[in-house]
Amino acid sequence: MDCELCTAPGGDLLWEDASCRVVRVVDSAAEPFPGFCRVIWNPHVAEMSELALADARHFMDVVFATERALRRIMLPDKINLASLGNVVPHLHWHVIPRWRDDSHFPAPIWATAQRSAGLRPAPGHAVLRCALETELSTTNHTS
Repeated sequence: MDCELCTAPGGDLLWEDASCRVVRVVDSAAEPFPGFCRVIWNPHVAEMSELALADARHFMDVVFATERALRRIMLPDKINLASLGNVVPHLHWHVIPRWRDDSHFPAPIWATAQRSAGLRPAPGHAVLRCALETELSTTNHTS
């Protein structure tokens, strides 16, 4: 199988356990969206409904912990959660901090830019990792 999320981390690895990982997206499409993370299920599956209920709960706990960490350290106006998988049919969620003055708001980040916007500083790797680990510790999911 030729799946980029099976063969590569999918970004800058922030946290991982046996089931899933959290990465910061580091490609050019993510540049205008500091803090953009992906939560990726490690084994190759395409749909949430393929997971056992306990696995799905664990996965969503990690998604929600990622959202809380980003909200706490970045103070965005909104967080977008998206699970598309149309291009990469490997189960993953996008967790994207958004601001009213970002280049695409209120449209999705994959739409056409509506304005130019200044870049916000991205949180450092250690800051983001620490915030994520703090949030995960409240759900008993630690690395």
